[in-house]
Amino acid sequence: MSGDRPVALVTGAGRRVGIGAAVAQRLAHDGFDVALTHWPAYDARMPWGSSADDRVDPVDLVAALKGAGARTVTVEADLERPEAAGEIFGQVEAAVGPVSALVMCHCESVDSGLLDTTVESFDRHFAVNARATWLLVAEFGRRFRGTASLGRIVAMTSDHVVGNLPYGASKAALDRIVLAAAHELAHLGVTANVINPGATDTGWMSPAVEAAALAVTPLGRLGQPADAANLVSFLCSADGGWVNGQLLKSNGGAA
Repeated sequence: MSGDRPVALVTGAGRRVGIGAAVAQRLAHDGFDVALTHWPAYDARMPWGSSADDRVDPVDLVAALKGAGARTVTVEADLERPEAAGEIFGQVEAAVGPVSALVMCHCESVDSGLLDTTVESFDRHFAVNARATWLLVAEFGRRFRGTASLGRIVAMTSDHVVGNLPYGASKAALDRIVLAAAHELAHLGVTANVINPGATDTGWMSPAVEAAALAVTPLGRLGQPADAANLVSFLCSADGGWVNGQLLKSNGGAA
């Protein structure tokens, strides 16, 4: 099944205030059909899981995407499972068609440092943040049949490692995987870039963290999900086609 609009697959669109949801809605307004993945079990064990107001109701998000003219499908996917990548692409292709843009906003993020990180947590972070990224990129590369020079891969990263060892280390691995795709998938005309959005106000920051983020940001405000979505929009556009193999900071100049 295919339509006139290109298809974007956005992973990690599990919270109404999250970057994934903002990206999905922006791409729908840009003219993409949009497929989403989410994993409610992750949100349920996070501090924000107790607040239903912060979580995406897939029915509401789908309605918003359809209101922008997009066909859409949602896939509940545990990206810790190696089989998930192939299953996601299979369901998306059957529902809305082959994927032209892969935007990865999913993550595993549990704070812990050098001395208190468990092996189980370390392995889970690498499975979700690094291994799943590799498998999704590889699946995209094997299946891509889009127009040369219009294929796009974008991933969200972070450089926050101190006190957040497994998250930051696994995101660093993500960087290398995605940037390698800029070279290994060059024959497909696919660009691959990484965005570091900095401290983004998606409901996770304590007042102390907010104050610290504001103190090091010259523009004097916190990042918003729409800020990251704006850059994704550009990178996925025809105008963004010459930006390739880059790790871009979109963080208001935060030190």
